[in-house]
Formats: sequence, C-alpha cells, structure tokens
Amino acid sequence: MFIIGELINGMYKNVREAIAKKDESVIMNLAKEQENSGASALDVNCGPLSKVPVEDMKWLVLTIQKASKLPLAIDSTKPEVIRQALEITKNKAIINSTSADEERLEIYVDMALKYNASLIALTMDKKGVPQDKDARLELAAGIVAFAQAKNFDINNLYLDPIVLPVNVAQPQLKLLLEVLHEFKIISEPAPKTIVGLSNVSQGTCQRSIINRVFLTMAAAHGLDAAIADPLDKDLMDAVITAELLLNKNIYCDSFLTAYRKK
Repeated sequence: MFIIGELINGMYKNVREAIAKKDESVIMNLAKEQENSGASALDVNCGPLSKVPVEDMKWLVLTIQKASKLPLAIDSTKPEVIRQALEITKNKAIINSTSADEERLEIYVDMALKYNASLIALTMDKKGVPQDKDARLELAAGIVAFAQAKNFDINNLYLDPIVLPVNVAQPQLKLLLEVLHEFKIISEPAPKTIVGLSNVSQGTCQRSIINRVFLTMAAAHGLDAAIADPLDKDLMDAVITAELLLNKNIYCDSFLTAYRKK
C-alpha cells in the first residue's frame, strides 16, 4: 500500500516549533525516519497557525528534500501555498487536496496538469460531508467526470471518501468500506482510493489498534493509499500482512522485512 507519512505537520508541537526556529534537523530527521519505516511519500503541512504559510511551506519542502527523495504531498487549504511549493518540488508531487466543488476542481485540476502532479479529491462539497453512500458516490462520479473532461489522467487521481471518528460516527465506517469498493467501478481506469487514517481514531483511547484494524479492513475493500504514521511498526506490519493475504505480494519467511524495505 502507498503510505503517505503524516508526521511533518504544523499541528504537531515539535514540527510547529521547528518551523518557528527554522530548525532543519527536526524536519530532516522526521523525513528520514518515515522513509526508513516504509513511507512511500511524505505529507507536508505547515499547520493552521502559520502566519506566513507560503514561506513556511517552501522552507519545509526545501528542508525535506535535503534528507529524502520521496514524493511530497503538498497539504494546504490555500491554492497559492500549494502552487509555490510545487514550483520548488523536485519529484512528482501530490496535491492534498480539493473538494468536489467545481470552482475548486477548476483550480486544482489545472494546477495538477501544469505541474504533472497527482491529486487527492475529497468527496465533500459546500454542504459538508455526505451522510450516505449514494451521495458520496455521486460526488466521486462528478469529480472523475470533471477530471476526464480536462484530460487529467485518472491514474493520478485519488478519491478520499472521508473517514469520520468511530466515537462519533460509528455507522458511517461500514458504509465507507462499501464505498471504497464502489469507487473502483466509476471509470476505466479506476481512480485510486485514499483515506486519512488517523481520523478514524480521533478522540478515542485505543488509537493504534483502531487505526490498524480499520486499515486492514480497508485494504480488503481495495484501498490503495493512506495518510498514516509509518513509525507505528504494528500498523505497517499489519498492512504488509494484509496485502500478503490478499495475494498482492509473494510469500517468503522474511516477508515483513522484505516488503518493508520495498
């Protein structure tokens, strides 16, 4: 599974302080640790408290690229922050993210085309997060249709059905697993699917095991990618094992070591 490491985010105190002090060592160490633990890409977010988000995001990108060659997921609600970060990103990037609103799709699909980036699209609009499966599917189909009309390669599109916390929206999770499967029949080729994994356990007391079990269940429903904590060894071992049992990887006695390195 394509794991986007979530730890370089200004919402975390250590990252927020490193940005304020321009302490490169903290950011570079986080990049290296996540890469060494099996991350396929790194999410980069300067956080909601940044007073100069363009400058902070550019500093983060340049600093990370000193330590890692992994693709970066440029994570911001502000188009200009993403655009300026893409200007200095060396490898193919991921834009995180757009909603299903046409005015936002117009901005971000065009940006992804210009910079040859992948795009994460959330199945929500101005009305908020849909409460039923059919509404999520309708938004997903609209996103795919818009991308196709723009000649955007659907192989570079990630649909996010939006995971809600189990302690406030428990019935939603079963529906979400069903949606992951149905996203795959919207088009040919099918869009990829992604979740922000930590959302499922937000506010709970047993976060690690909730994340781990949900990720393995989602893998069985065709999930392609997750924004998650790659330093959680049990989580990474669980998803490697899940994909082995789903016949996505070839068994060997040292499969955990082999596929973590891969």
